[in-house]
Amino acid sequence: MSGHSKWASIKHKKAATDAKRGKIFTKIIKEITIAARMGGGSSESNPRLRLAISNAKNSNMPADNIDRAIKKGTGELPGVSYEEIYYEGYGPGGVAMYVKCLTDNKNRASAEIRNVFSKNNGNMAGAGSVAWMFEAKGLIVVRSDQADEEKLFELVIDAGAEDMSMQGDSFEIITDPSNFENVKNAIAGAEIPIASDELTMLPKSTTKVEGNQARGVLSLVEALEDHDDVQNVYSNFDIPDDVLNEG
Repeated sequence: MSGHSKWASIKHKKAATDAKRGKIFTKIIKEITIAARMGGGSSESNPRLRLAISNAKNSNMPADNIDRAIKKGTGELPGVSYEEIYYEGYGPGGVAMYVKCLTDNKNRASAEIRNVFSKNNGNMAGAGSVAWMFEAKGLIVVRSDQADEEKLFELVIDAGAEDMSMQGDSFEIITDPSNFENVKNAIAGAEIPIASDELTMLPKSTTKVEGNQARGVLSLVEALEDHDDVQNVYSNFDIPDDVLNEG
């Protein structure tokens, strides 16, 4: 699905600001805690925890913070119990929004996420309204100046990737979640730098929005991402580059 790498690059720029506000650490700690609670505290046998720890290290989180978050998840240390919830809705122009939250208060989160939608010209919808529009995938982005296209394509397909395409100045590699680590390891083993990698929800099709509608969609996404309980916002928007790069 095209366009994810360019949106990812915008998100990475925003992440620098989030890091200053401590939001990145907060979100990663929640993810580590729930990953450890659901799959155990060993990263060797828990792929979700392994990815969360990798993200923590990439964000320069101190090892002590990572260790404490794991122990809170396994119950070795007292801590807040988080629940994983997905909210669904629509933004301006009928764009689908699929919002992953980790919260210690489901009722509060539901009310506050609904309020974010309504304040930004969107509306929250019932369970199942938009979930069917998305599928779980691994997404790996490699800058085009860091690898030969033909060699990279052969490498990732042999490792189990589903597809690779050129998007702007980057190669976008899509995998089934079960092959995500195999493909990542193959790229790393070939000493090719990875610009970004994540397990995500990719839309099966996109909705094109332009002008003020597109800006409204981005405002809604940003408002949702700024909420403390929101871990990820997935959407099926197709927005022109010039609007994505504003600001």
